[in-house]
Amino acid sequence: MKGIEEALAMAQQVQAELQRAQATLDTIEVEGVAGGGLVKVRATAKGHVIAVEIDSSLLQASEKQMAEDLVAAAFNDARAKADAASSAEMAKMTSTIPLPPGFKLPF
Repeated sequence: MKGIEEALAMAQQVQAELQRAQATLDTIEVEGVAGGGLVKVRATAKGHVIAVEIDSSLLQASEKQMAEDLVAAAFNDARAKADAASSAEMAKMTSTIPLPPGFKLPF
């Protein structure tokens, strides 16, 4: 029975660490950039968009397609950076938990 109790205690520890890591992800900000800085997207590592900045030179009717493309590219850049920050934070979390060899968490 001691093995089961240890496993349950470890599961509770993992759950608490995961909740802390998830809360931390909302405090980490990343910035996606496109068009040499003409479009910027700020987001949290959890993927919530905080702000979008578009250079005024793109706010002309003739630049509509380029502006749309750059906004999409900046969002994608922010998403990639958010994923990298999230992975790094989760790696920190799992390094402090004594997991059995070969055990992987679902992220």
